[in-house]
Amino acid sequence: MEPQTEYAAIADGVTAPDMLVIPAGEFTLGNDGGRADERPAHRVSLPAFRAAVAPVTNVEYSRFVRATGAAPPPFAGDARFSAAEQPVVGVSWFEAVAYCDWLTPLIGMRYRLPTEAERECAARGGSSGNWPWAGERPDAHPRYEAIARLDRPHGPSAACANALGLWCMGENVHEWCSDWYDERYYASSPRVCPCGPASGRRRASRGGSWRHAIKFTRSSARSSIDPSFRYNDYGFRIYTDG
Repeated sequence: MEPQTEYAAIADGVTAPDMLVIPAGEFTLGNDGGRADERPAHRVSLPAFRAAVAPVTNVEYSRFVRATGAAPPPFAGDARFSAAEQPVVGVSWFEAVAYCDWLTPLIGMRYRLPTEAERECAARGGSSGNWPWAGERPDAHPRYEAIARLDRPHGPSAACANALGLWCMGENVHEWCSDWYDERYYASSPRVCPCGPASGRRRASRGGSWRHAIKFTRSSARSSIDPSFRYNDYGFRIYTDG
């Protein structure tokens, strides 16, 4: 089944994000050749869901700040992080959830953060390889040389798309997930719709980081931080049910 694209405009300059439908099915979550928290690799089943083509941008997040009086991101005044088309960074997990809750009634669709399983499924784009792009090396990324030299997030574009058409799934900024993080979760996670442990201290995240020496991250690689932290390489992408 080919992914389906949606776009809609609504009042007050707020637009529904461009979304792609990820069809229902099974895939292998994790990587037995990866780090300890990626093991054991196991088959999981997910219903269809929708993922935004790109992370939430500064201009999109600024509408939320203006409408709700929420605190602007701490890096909003820094020229390296304030371009309209860049992914917003410095947003805590709680603020990312609040953005989803604000957008939901405006558009009439329940927006949310993804589970780790959904994020990995979307990043893989139907491939069983290690990376969101073709090839088994990070330098197979079509913009590897340019991105490797960056000292800030870049504006997402189709040049960084995976096989499904999702942009920047293995580089640019970390993206919050809904799950609590547990490094041993895969040993006992359910095979249908895994959504993380019931509690924890850190929230899971996925994706690469402009700030790291190695800016490109495998599809199965896991990361996590305290949900209150506001780092300049943490952003988010919104998802909906299928």
